[in-house]
Amino acid sequence: MKPSTPSREARAAAADMVAMLDSSFLRALTDSSRLEVLRVLMLEGTSNIAALAEHLPQDRSVISRHLKALEDAGIVKSEWKGRERFFSLDGERFVSTLEQIAARARAQMMRCCPPAPEVVPASALRKKRKE
Repeated sequence: MKPSTPSREARAAAADMVAMLDSSFLRALTDSSRLEVLRVLMLEGTSNIAALAEHLPQDRSVISRHLKALEDAGIVKSEWKGRERFFSLDGERFVSTLEQIAARARAQMMRCCPPAPEVVPASALRKKRKE
């Protein structure tokens, strides 16, 4: 049996799902070093690069690049205090973005990826025959 051609709506929904999965927000969360920076910020709270460097194996310049990616993605925020820049997790925005992604994914999945037909286990079929 030849599979049916996806509708224009399904193709658009699938393209939106792929774009969402390739967002800067999710890409920022795929790097283990950035996750480690987040872990330190979660445990230690607002920190400057020097304080973060005490907990991380990377050079300050590398930590700075990771913080920029996290800030660009809306996961971390920064504030200047005098000549120092302090970073913290933007918890409210982080959770809000995760919720938006989940809601958008749920809506698009209904358009692009209909549920598979129910598969009945062979054991259930054998039971029905015996009855």
